[in-house]
Amino acid sequence: MSELVERLTKEQEVRIRTRPEDSAEAFAKAWERGYVHVLFPETRGGTELGIEVDGEASDATQADLEGGTGSLHLEGTLVLDYVPVRFIGDLDLTGLEGRGRLERSEAAEAAS
Repeated sequence: MSELVERLTKEQEVRIRTRPEDSAEAFAKAWERGYVHVLFPETRGGTELGIEVDGEASDATQADLEGGTGSLHLEGTLVLDYVPVRFIGDLDLTGLEGRGRLERSEAAEAAS
C-alpha cells in the first residue's frame, strides 16, 4: 500500500470542496449527482479526492442540504494509487468540514 493511502487511513480533519467556490448549495448539487470532493488538508499540500457516494451506507437524514445546516455521514468509493479504498466520514454542513478516513475496500478489490 502506498504511503499516501496508509496516511489517509488514520482519522483526521477533512473539508468538503466544491467548485467554483465552497458552498453548501454546491455541495447539495454534488450530493444529488452522487459524486463529491473531500480535501484532506493535513497532507503535504493537501489531498483532494473525488468520491462516488454510496447512497445505502451514507446518511443525510440529520442534514438540511438546501439550507446548509446539520450533519451527515458520508461513505463512498474510489481508487487511490491503484488501491481500491472506501471513504468514511462525518461532516458538518455549516462549516463544510468534519472528520474522515480511508479504508481498503475488500469488496472493490474482489470485483476487479
